[in-house]
Amino acid sequence: MTASPTARLQELHLTLPPPPTPKGTYVPVLVHGGFAFVSGQIVTDGSGVASPGAVDRDVSFERARELARQATLQALSALHAALGSLDRVSRIVRVGVFVSSSPGFGRQHEVANGATDLLVEVFGEAGRPARAAVGVADLPLHAPVEVELVAAVG
Repeated sequence: MTASPTARLQELHLTLPPPPTPKGTYVPVLVHGGFAFVSGQIVTDGSGVASPGAVDRDVSFERARELARQATLQALSALHAALGSLDRVSRIVRVGVFVSSSPGFGRQHEVANGATDLLVEVFGEAGRPARAAVGVADLPLHAPVEVELVAAVG
């Protein structure tokens, strides 16, 4: 892939949402030692968390996968705000996707594809990270999906 991440976002007709603001005692992104650590991102809309609840009980698999994609766009927005440009990202190193799961739901890894597929679309093979997809009982504000990531920066 020769296009920069910024150019790829334009080609894909993707617009980054506004950068997140902390809702606690943390920073959205911490840059240290050549890496940018992006705090967990959940998707909100004008009324609060988008599609709150557990996946497979309150939120469909398809919606959860889309929320993982949107949370990743939010993470990229945080990176852009911290770095000044996504073109400073040389590699997405690791992604963690947390899925609020109803009992018996076992497709967390497929929900997580919503996040990592987007990263590959934007960064090419440099966007294919190590990954954890974890089912949890609940997430902050009853969000169905939360995405965190680590990027190598230049």
